[in-house]
Amino acid sequence: MTCFTIKSAPTVVWPVKKRVTLTFPRRAVPVPVTYRLAKDFNVAANIIRAQVAPNQIGKLVVELAGDIDQLDAAIDWMISQNIDVSSSNREILIDEDSCVHCGLCTGICPTQALTLDPKSFLLNFTRSRCIVCEQCVPTCPVQAISTNF
Repeated sequence: MTCFTIKSAPTVVWPVKKRVTLTFPRRAVPVPVTYRLAKDFNVAANIIRAQVAPNQIGKLVVELAGDIDQLDAAIDWMISQNIDVSSSNREILIDEDSCVHCGLCTGICPTQALTLDPKSFLLNFTRSRCIVCEQCVPTCPVQAISTNF
């Protein structure tokens, strides 16, 4: 008679992602926030847009990824450091009536959320791929691309 030991598969915890805007008071700008998020909370911070300078109010748009409890703890810590944390509900808007389908925005889009259909040469926008980096906004020659922010 043979005995088998059945091992259960390891539990896979999929990270939760949240896109937030961080606004730093002048005295908090030198704090290494992304380092502290990774080291102390095991939260990855993908910086989408940064506007930070010494002795000025700073802004970061970041996508945070990690366990939901760790994310909540990290956000609580940032708030305790007087960093304003707000959910980012921004999105890119395309005025299809104004768009001339020139394709300039497709060359600047880092995630290929903007592509040209190879057959029709019409602009396609895949919202789920968009990280709202806004690089396409100033690139559009006819101002057909904007944000809702």
